Amino acid sequence: VRTILYHPLFDKEFIKLEHLLQRIAVKIEKQFRLNPLYPSLRLHPLKGRLDGLWSISVTMNVRMIFQRMDNGDVVFLSIGRHDIYRSL
Repeated sequence: VRTILYHPLFDKEFIKLEHLLQRIAVKIEKQFRLNPLYPSLRLHPLKGRLDGLWSISVTMNVRMIFQRMDNGDVVFLSIGRHDIYRSL
């Protein structure tokens, strides 16, 4: 991962998370920067109308959705419980 950028929607959703989830999400992002393939991240591509986007797990119920750019950067688009898939 070259650079991680944050979509304004991601920022809004992050601020709404409980403080504990925010701290966990920061740790998960650090792990993602170090090793995007680390098993506990459960990295996987999304399908259907979200094809081209990727998901990593923050907790069993919370996901971070991102897009890989051609230049190697990553843009985090959304964070939240499983229903965030509906808002994209």
